[in-house]
Amino acid sequence: MSSSFTKSTARNIFYGGSVFFFLLFLGLSFDTMTALPKLDNRANLTESAIRGKKIWETRNCIGCHTLLGEGAYFAPELGNVYKRRGPDFIKAWINSQPTGAPGRRQMPQFHLNDTEMADMIEFLKYSSEINTNKWPPNIEG
Repeated sequence: MSSSFTKSTARNIFYGGSVFFFLLFLGLSFDTMTALPKLDNRANLTESAIRGKKIWETRNCIGCHTLLGEGAYFAPELGNVYKRRGPDFIKAWINSQPTGAPGRRQMPQFHLNDTEMADMIEFLKYSSEINTNKWPPNIEG
C-alpha cells in the first residue's frame, strides 16, 4: 500500500481538493449574493430606519437582545416584535422601563425623545419585514 501512495499522489490530492473546495466556495458565494437582494428588504429602508439603527447601536441594544438571531440572549428576540406587539406597545414598553418588578431583569431607561422613539420603532418595523425564512421558529422569539 505504501508504494502506491506517494508524495506526488498526496500533493495532487491536496491541490485538487483545494481547487475543488475553492470553486465550491466561489459558487456558493455567488449564489448567496444573487439571492440576498430578494430577501433583505432594502427597498423599504428609510432614513428614519437608518437613524433607528444608529440608536440601536449607540444604546448597545444587541448587548441584551437578539435581532434576527444575532446578539445576546439575555432579553427577547426583537426581529419580529413589531408584528407581535405593534408600535404602541413598543413605545409604552420602552418608556415604562425599568418597571421595578422584583426578581425581573430590567431594561434601562434610555430617555428617548419622540423623534428617537419613532426612529427606533421604524427600525424595528423594517427589521420585522426582512424575509428570514421563518426565523425564529418560535413566534415569541
